[in-house]
Amino acid sequence: MLKLLITSLFIVLMTGCQNISPEVKTDKQTASVKQKKMQSTDKSQATTSLADQKKPMMHKMFQTVDKKDAILVQQGAQKEHCAMCGMNLVKFYKTSHAAKLNGKNIQYCSLHCLTDHINQGAELENPMVVDVRSLKFIPVTEAFYVVGSDVKGTMSPVSKYAFKNLEDAKRFQKKHGGKIVDFYSAWQIAKKDFKNAKQ
Repeated sequence: MLKLLITSLFIVLMTGCQNISPEVKTDKQTASVKQKKMQSTDKSQATTSLADQKKPMMHKMFQTVDKKDAILVQQGAQKEHCAMCGMNLVKFYKTSHAAKLNGKNIQYCSLHCLTDHINQGAELENPMVVDVRSLKFIPVTEAFYVVGSDVKGTMSPVSKYAFKNLEDAKRFQKKHGGKIVDFYSAWQIAKKDFKNAKQ
C-alpha cells in the first residue's frame, strides 16, 4: 500500500502536475433558461443587474451609518468632516462627539479628536456624544462608555463607544468585551494616546 502511494506521488511529481485539472461540467439547459429570462427583462434592469454583480461587496464598519441617519451639527462645506483630522463624520458616526466653541457647533469623529482640540487650548462648551443605539447626541456626562472592546476604535487603538442607557452598554460589553466607565474616565484614557505619541 505504501509502495503504491509513493509510486503515485512520484508520477505526479515527475509530470509536474500538468495534467491534473478538474473537469468542469456546465448545465447547458440551465444556462439557456437564464439567458432567455435575461432577454425577456427590460434592458435597463439587465444592465443594472449586471452592474450590481460586478460591484465588490464592501464591508461596512461598525462606526458607519447611512447618511440620512447621521446628525451633522457643523455648517459649511466641511460639515461632513471632523474639525480636527478631516475624517468623514458619517463613516465614523458612532464615535462622533460635538461641542460649541465660541458659540459655533464643532463636530469630531472621536473622543480622540475632541481631546486633541482641548489639548491645543480649545475651551469647549456643552460636549456631546452619539448614543450608539439611538444615533442621537447626548451630553457626555450622561453617557456610559464601553472602553477597550473588540470593536475597532476611531483614531485610537483603544475603542470608546457611548451609550445613554446602562443596559445597552452592558449588552454591548457582553458581546464585545471592554470596560464600562463614565466620560471622565474615558477621557483620561483618550489622553494617554497623546502621552504615548510624545514618547
